Amino acid sequence: MQDTQLIRHHVGKRLSEMAIYRGVVYLAGQVPENDPDADISAQTREVLGHIDRLLAEAGSDKRHILSCQIFLRDIADIGAMNAVWDEWVAEGTAPPRATVQAALADPRWGIEVVLTAAVVQER
Repeated sequence: MQDTQLIRHHVGKRLSEMAIYRGVVYLAGQVPENDPDADISAQTREVLGHIDRLLAEAGSDKRHILSCQIFLRDIADIGAMNAVWDEWVAEGTAPPRATVQAALADPRWGIEVVLTAAVVQER
């Protein structure tokens, strides 16, 4: 029996870019696709742009993030990443967040971000 409350978007062979279930949107890990050789600041801006686009499509936005995990290729990049993050995150709405160093699937990627958010409007 299919659950009609579960909606998947941008479904590929291996993964969906997002799934929405009972008012919560779950994003797949967002990575820099346009210029994976860019510095961490540019990669972070690009990834946050992907997140903005997907959340808007889901009927949410960055003010409604419930939880965020950030994976950095090199934890030494946390200062530059945080500078971009701090400009992006809506004041007073910084979500619970974890940031760790990890070996990412493509060695050119400096960052991958996974998050969940509340859906706030009907699409």
